Amino acid sequence: MAVLPRLEDEHLSAEAATVFADIRASRGSDFVNDFWRVLAHDPDLLKATWERLKAVMAPREGGLDPLTKELVYLAVSTANGCSYCVHSHTAAARAKGLTEAQHGEFLAVVAMAATTNALVDGLQVAPDEVFRRG
Repeated sequence: MAVLPRLEDEHLSAEAATVFADIRASRGSDFVNDFWRVLAHDPDLLKATWERLKAVMAPREGGLDPLTKELVYLAVSTANGCSYCVHSHTAAARAKGLTEAQHGEFLAVVAMAATTNALVDGLQVAPDEVFRRG
């Protein structure tokens, strides 16, 4: 259970309602998920987090495509053990075209990285000099 309750639209401050309107417009959906609804208790934090998320996830010329950004977000969420974000960004990745085959391959890569990371960490293997040069 969340530390704070989710806020329904009728209980939003004017500032939070403005952010919710932007979330809906940006996503082309009336749905505002519970993360934003709980964060709405602090309208300044809500706005700052939403604005930063929009900026980071926005398409950039020559940058990462939207599906790749979702997969990065999903990998970090998996590594951090954030079940909410794993579910949310899996849905977002599927909406951006993630297939079941790609999802399976993605999970295999995440699992492989977790395994080799644990081995390297446990063995305290220093990075090769060639990797340090960048």
